[in-house]
Amino acid sequence: MPMLRIVEPQGNRLLGALEASSRKRIDPHLEPVTLKLGAVVCDAGGLLKHAYFPEGSVLSLLTVLENGSAIETANIGREGAFGLFAAMYSRASFNRCLVQLEGGMVRCPIELLQSEFRSSEHVRNLFVSYSETLLSQVQQTVACNALHSTEERMCRWLLMMHDRAEGEALPYTHEFLSEMLGANRKSVTMAAQALQTAGLIRYRRGKIQIVDRAGLEKASCECYAVVKERFDAFLTPPSTAVQGDTTKRMR
Repeated sequence: MPMLRIVEPQGNRLLGALEASSRKRIDPHLEPVTLKLGAVVCDAGGLLKHAYFPEGSVLSLLTVLENGSAIETANIGREGAFGLFAAMYSRASFNRCLVQLEGGMVRCPIELLQSEFRSSEHVRNLFVSYSETLLSQVQQTVACNALHSTEERMCRWLLMMHDRAEGEALPYTHEFLSEMLGANRKSVTMAAQALQTAGLIRYRRGKIQIVDRAGLEKASCECYAVVKERFDAFLTPPSTAVQGDTTKRMR
């Protein structure tokens, strides 16, 4: 299994994990994309022409129901990409994907990634392993939404966004949070007020500032730590990895 390359902090870590030969073919086709908060990258059922690799932005995957309501089931930062399923199997998006945090992002034509997926065992290994890890986030989020309180879920979500925003204030209204968490606005408002009273966050005019990170982690359910550990493990080469050994799947 080829070792994962060390990449610069501001880059996309999944792109950075590709072999040099694949990067050489892909890099000339990467196109910077700038989208505003809440912009829809692709709607559920839409056909994807590109895969999107955040380099500071965060993308949210929403499951949309017939009545138009939606809930977030996963989010994607610089550790991953949106559209890899299209590069492997189907070009139709199963989810609505929107911008959850503004920042840098690049996109790559699906056809090029499909070609790499077919010709490179390393790329197949990487894409499938990432997809499995993303699926574990979806499963953890489903359990979290069903079994944990709105306050715990808000802590989990804010911690994930705080990681991606690198300490900056988060530009979210209660209405936006209620959609992400699948909770009514009143319960979201009450949860935010409780966290602010406890001195964990500061909320004013649509801006949320994390005041007590350690306290927020303690108030969160276990789901934040579980998901973070899985993605950190996925992007860290195992101690037994040997250059050129492709007989084992990445974990």
